[in-house]
Amino acid sequence: MLRVLKFGGTSVGTLDRIQNVAEIIKKFRNQGDDIIAVVSAMSGETNKLIEYAESYTKTPKSDELDMLLSSGERVTSALLSIALNSQGYKATSMSGRQAGIVTDSAHTKARIESIDTSGMKDAIADGNIIIVAGFQGVSQDTGRVSTLGRGGSDLTAVAIAGAIEADLCEIYTDVDGIYTTDPRIEPKAKKLNAISYDEMLELASLGAKVLQNRSVEMAKKLNVNLVSRSSFTPDVEGTLITKEEEIMEKPIVSGIALDRSQVRVGMYGVTDRPGIASAIFTALADANINVDMIVQTVGVDGKTDLDFTIPTTDWEICKTVMEKFKGETENIDYNDKICKVSIVGVGMKSHTGVASKAFTALGSENINIRIISTSEIKISMIIDEKYAELAVRALHDAYELDK
Repeated sequence: MLRVLKFGGTSVGTLDRIQNVAEIIKKFRNQGDDIIAVVSAMSGETNKLIEYAESYTKTPKSDELDMLLSSGERVTSALLSIALNSQGYKATSMSGRQAGIVTDSAHTKARIESIDTSGMKDAIADGNIIIVAGFQGVSQDTGRVSTLGRGGSDLTAVAIAGAIEADLCEIYTDVDGIYTTDPRIEPKAKKLNAISYDEMLELASLGAKVLQNRSVEMAKKLNVNLVSRSSFTPDVEGTLITKEEEIMEKPIVSGIALDRSQVRVGMYGVTDRPGIASAIFTALADANINVDMIVQTVGVDGKTDLDFTIPTTDWEICKTVMEKFKGETENIDYNDKICKVSIVGVGMKSHTGVASKAFTALGSENINIRIISTSEIKISMIIDEKYAELAVRALHDAYELDK
C-alpha cells in the first residue's frame, strides 16, 4: 500500500514530537507500506520568519519571502529523515523542487500546475521512505522557490497523492477526525466515520477549522481518499472524506458549523435603480472582499434595503468601498456582534422538514434569525453572537447528532 501522510505544525512542533511522527511512519513501514510523508514547519516557525522579514520592511519582495518561508518545512523534513535514518530506516528528504512540484508564479499564494513524480518513484523503488517539505514548489516561469499560502502542506499532500495514485492520503493534526460539531462547545459531539467531499467543503468554508477547503477541493477533483486523524492518538481511527456514493448510510445532517468572524453590512434607503446591486458587488469584488449572504428587500417609493455579510478581516476595506455609495443610500451600518450557524448534510436533498426543524429549535430558545441562506446541502443562519453556543447545542439536539 502506498500512503501519503501529512503532519502539521503541532505534530512536528518539538524534537520529541518529530520522534513521535517517526514512530507512526515506522509502524506503517514495518507492515510493508510505502510511505511519502509531507511535513509542515515546526509550530510558530513560519510566524517567526515573517517577523524577521518585517523587522526590515512590512512589504518584502514576495519571491524573497517565499525563499525565506520555505526553509521552515525543509528543516522539519531533514530532521525527520535524520531521525528515521538513525533508527535503521532508509529515508530521504526532498524539497518541493526535488519532489517535482511545479507552480504558477503567484509568489506566497502559488497554485500547483503539475507534479513530476519520477524522482519520488525512483526513491521508493530504491527502498526509501520519502519526507517532502510541504507548502512549496518551484515557479514554472522563473525557477524560483514558491509557496502555496495558507494550508499549503495539506495541498502538497493531496496533490502528491493524486499524482502518484496513492491508496490513501492521511492528514494528521491535533484532532482525531471530523466531529458533528466543535466538541468544546457541545461535549456530546460525535466523531464521524465518513463524510462526503461536498459536506466537508461546506463545513470547512463555514467555519470548521480541521481541513482547508482548498485541499478538500483538490481531493475531490483528483478523487483522493482523505483521512483526517491525530498524530497524538495514532491508533484511533480517523474520519474518511470520500465520494458521496462510497458512504453507505447518509445522515440527513452530518454536522453543525459555527463562524464568529462575520460582519453584517446594512445599506438602508438605497436608490432602487437597475444596476445598483451590480455596482455595489462589483466594487466589493474588485477589492477582493468575499461577500457571503445577501438579502434585498422589495423596493418601496424608489428605495430598497440591502443586507450582506463579509469576513471580519475585510471590514476596514469594506468601509472604504462603501464610501463610494454614500450618495446612493440613506444609511450604512455595521454589526460585528453576529455569528453564522450552519447545518450541513447530503441527506437534505431527499428529506423534507429539515429547515423547519432548525427554525423551531432556535425559536424554542428565543433566538431570532436575522438572515437565512440555503443550498442543496446546507442551511446557514445569521444570529446574535451572544447566542452562538446555545444555538449550536440546540441544533445538535434537534437533529439528534449525538446518536
